[in-house]
Amino acid sequence: MSATISSINYCPVKSVSFQTIDKCEIKKDIGIIGDRIFAFAKNLDLDQAKLFEQSPHERKGKWNKVLTLKNSPVLNKYNFVYKEEKLTFTFKDKEILTIDINQLDEKEALSNKISELENSLKQPIVLMNNKESPFFDTSISNKIDFVNSVSLLNIQSVNDFQKKIDKKIETSVFRGNIYIDGIEPWKEREWIGKTIKINGVSFKVEKNIPRCVAINLKPQTDDNSFNLLRLLKKTYNHFEMGIYLTALENGKIEVGNKVETN
Repeated sequence: MSATISSINYCPVKSVSFQTIDKCEIKKDIGIIGDRIFAFAKNLDLDQAKLFEQSPHERKGKWNKVLTLKNSPVLNKYNFVYKEEKLTFTFKDKEILTIDINQLDEKEALSNKISELENSLKQPIVLMNNKESPFFDTSISNKIDFVNSVSLLNIQSVNDFQKKIDKKIETSVFRGNIYIDGIEPWKEREWIGKTIKINGVSFKVEKNIPRCVAINLKPQTDDNSFNLLRLLKKTYNHFEMGIYLTALENGKIEVGNKVETN
């Protein structure tokens, strides 16, 4: 059996977006170009947000300073599309607002629009942007010693979970970058510490991905009654789904590529 890529996804805005693509560029020590390059700061003034934006070291452990689905589940109703320096804010695939990300007043207008739609969110909200140091979970967590990452999930592991709990699970709840198929459930956990190759691009397999309450949210809703996190623990005695990779070189990958393991 051999693993092949079944889908590739990225999130222009951390937590609040999800786009499926056929191929992508990989940048050494960063990951998928364009992934999590935006995030919304909360409870920070402009100067504090700028420091958070520019320095990954300032982010460590500060989950309460960035909007995530864990602390702001109302955002799961929305999505963002990023193309040619334009960021489009949508609800149920309908455009709410499109901004030029290079214009400060337009970035502020976007933050104001979100605040207007969801007045339960604490102010101020500031849109941050960093292409060289994206806002990955691994750049914020103080429990992980690597900063940038790519997430990989095995479709058969998700299917195994789905069968055992007898509930339909949309794979998008895990917000994985690379989904693979063609291998046994949970086989990917044997790759920890190894190097894998996809279309000639090498990745180090760092660790299993610990999951949080964000996976309880049903796609495109703020309904968090699914309780997948509890079921994951009950079924497998762990909270993990997928693995973290770090990119060891530049390159391109696309749907259909094989995953080579040693």
